[in-house]
Formats: sequence, structure tokens, C-alpha cells
Amino acid sequence: MIETTPFAAELPWSRLKEMVRMLSKKELMSRFHRVSARHKADGSLVTAADRAMQQAVELFLHEQWPEYAFLGEESECETQNRALAQRQGCWILDPLDGTTNFIHGFELFSCSLALAISGEVVLGIVYDPVRDEIFAARRGLGAELNGQPLGISGTARSLDSSLALVDYKRLPCSLAASLVEAPPFASQRNLGSVALDWCWMATSRADLYLHGGQKLWDYAAGQLIFSEAGGASCTLDAEPVPANSMEPRSAVAAGTSALLGLWMAHLDASQ
Repeated sequence: MIETTPFAAELPWSRLKEMVRMLSKKELMSRFHRVSARHKADGSLVTAADRAMQQAVELFLHEQWPEYAFLGEESECETQNRALAQRQGCWILDPLDGTTNFIHGFELFSCSLALAISGEVVLGIVYDPVRDEIFAARRGLGAELNGQPLGISGTARSLDSSLALVDYKRLPCSLAASLVEAPPFASQRNLGSVALDWCWMATSRADLYLHGGQKLWDYAAGQLIFSEAGGASCTLDAEPVPANSMEPRSAVAAGTSALLGLWMAHLDASQ
């Protein structure tokens, strides 16, 4: 186990979580159901809510901890790469994870904030403002939901009894087709928010997870929360999901190591 950093253990934890909650209500919920969007260069959508939330969070963090760099989804690529290279500490923010859901009035979106020190994510906060659920974790100190300890329990023991969260759009075509034609699980969902995917897995609301390519700001906080709750995960290449890199990462996860082994074996045979 990676040792807990002094910062992760001693920071004003309640104040940091309350900041995410307060600004999400102010900047995101105040714009929900009345928002316009534009396409970014990569084809993804961005709204005034994304930009306002990032600006507000960045300002707060800079005032409190100016020594740490800041990497936001809506930052320029050069700024993102420069921030990630700062090994002494880097905040990683997705101001609005689930922008397409948000634009369409679909009530599944979140704000995700993580802190990486020396390339390792040491804390994560994911807030769902619709349900007022704040998921959080500090490395080595466990995960929590609304201040109560969070641990995976009651997960399925077999693939055919599992509920799976699968994002087909980013999977290799052959693998996606195989899962559609002969699904090994009982049923499948796609939330449209990577951060909430990880957190809902951490609460045992689903048993299996598969995503073909998520960005650092998508998974940094959620994957830590899931891991600290006791879940097991890896990439499609059987590597650790977290990486100190801007390159998209695939993600395979399950509530237990045994179930992950079954899931990976099926995916390997399907590719």
C-alpha cells in the first residue's frame, strides 16, 4: 500500500469537500435546464457551466494552496502538460463530468477533483449535485459517502448475475460487437459520467465496469474512491489504471478481485 502523504491526512478535509459542494450548486445547478453549448476542437461539448465551475474552483485552490499546480479539463493543452509535470503537487479537475447529460437535462453529472503528488493521486472528491452525494477518499484512509465509511458489499459472484456499466462507444469494434451479440452479464447500463461510474461501482450499485478510453480528469478521483472502497481494476492490457499521463486509459473493474479475473478472462477471449 502506498503510504498516506501528510497533506492527504492533515488537510482541512471538510472545508475542501464543502467547497466542491457549494460551488457545484452555485455554478452548475444554477445553470441546469437553461444552458447552451459549443463544440471544442476535439469534438466534445463545453458549456458556460464547465467554464464557470473551473474558474471558481481554480481561484479557491490557488488562494488556499498556491504551491500546487492546477490541471483542469478546460485548460489549454500546454497548461495541462506543464501542471502535470509539477511533481510537488497538481490539482486535477473535471468541472462538469457528464456535459452531454447536463445539456439534455439528464440528471447524471458530477464535479470531480483530485490531487496528485509525485505522480500519485492521494485524494479524490466526486460530487453529484442532483442527489447531494459527495464521494471522497484519501489514499490509505478509506473511502466515504456523505461522511460515512464506504465499502463494496454484496457484489455478484458470477458474470451472468452481474449488472455491468459499459461504455460501448470507446471500445474496439470487435469487442463491442461481441458484448452486444453475446453479453455475459445479466444487464448493462451507461451513466454518461465516468466519475460517477467509479463511485457507483464503489457503492455496489453495479458489479462490472468497462470503458475504452477515459481522460486523467475523468478517472483520477473516482478510481481512487473505488480502490479505497475495496474494488479491483486494471486496463484492458492488465496494467494499473492510474497513470501520470494525459493519454486516455481503458478501464476494467469489478467489485472483487475474483470477479475481475472472470471479467478479464471473458474480455481477453472476446477480442
